[in-house]
Amino acid sequence: MIRVQYFARYREVLGIDGEQLQRAALSNLEQLREHLQSRGGVWQVLAEQNLMCARNHELCSLDTEIADGDEIAFFPTVTGG
Repeated sequence: MIRVQYFARYREVLGIDGEQLQRAALSNLEQLREHLQSRGGVWQVLAEQNLMCARNHELCSLDTEIADGDEIAFFPTVTGG
């Protein structure tokens, strides 16, 4: 199992702040993102090019491998002024 957290606008659009998923054949964050997007509808928000992610509280890229027990976070790019 992995724990997936959604932050900021993603949490608002998806209507949930997180969930637990079976990792199954998902080996990296890109595959996880594609799996989530395949749900259709609002889940397409995760297709954004500037999506940021973290594995176990450390920023990472979508090619980062995942393992059972990992906590994954998806969040939009933060900008300031």
